[in-house]
Amino acid sequence: MRITLLLFCFLISLQATAATEISAFANNGLANWEEESFEGQSTYNIVKYGQRTVLKAESNNSASGLVLKKRVDLLKTPYIQWDWLTTSKLSGLNEQAKPGDDYVARIYVVIDGGFAVWSSKCLSYVWSSNQAQGTVWNNAFIGDRVRMIAVRGEQDNINQWYQEKRNVYQDLIDQFGDKGSEQKNQKAYRYIDVIAIMTDTDNSGRQAESYYGDISFSAQ
Repeated sequence: MRITLLLFCFLISLQATAATEISAFANNGLANWEEESFEGQSTYNIVKYGQRTVLKAESNNSASGLVLKKRVDLLKTPYIQWDWLTTSKLSGLNEQAKPGDDYVARIYVVIDGGFAVWSSKCLSYVWSSNQAQGTVWNNAFIGDRVRMIAVRGEQDNINQWYQEKRNVYQDLIDQFGDKGSEQKNQKAYRYIDVIAIMTDTDNSGRQAESYYGDISFSAQ
């Protein structure tokens, strides 16, 4: 991923309101999602998969994603939920190095620091092709301000839907540090400002096809 990934996670200024529904592809399509392109053009389309309406992502030596600018109050709705499926994996890549920083599927959540870029924080929930589920590492390009979490890993099956649920508030504390009190943690981590989706293969020059179901936040 090129250095412009910084824009994806950090240089986003916005005004947003708290909400629990992030995407309802069958009802709203891609309304309010904006495309950000970094290298070539991955394609994102609303399609039917069986009886479901989902988001289809295709990447061919490309890296672009969909960005939704929406503030979410993690004290009210700390849990993000989604499901996804991929039709292939990017085997043989070292995802912790720049040449291997490609993923068949990933979901970002971002705390936007605005002009104070150093205070921005990003969690990247990825479907890793080469690492074990649960592995965590710093992004190869940006370092410890973007923490990569392998929600799915090399042992997981292709062509199979997986349902995911993560406590984003707790993940932020775990990955960026406990501030020492609940009051300080709330000040640092209460709100996220951006949710993003990306399937990218620009570093490896390969192809990937994945599907994303609706994304939502909940209280439990």
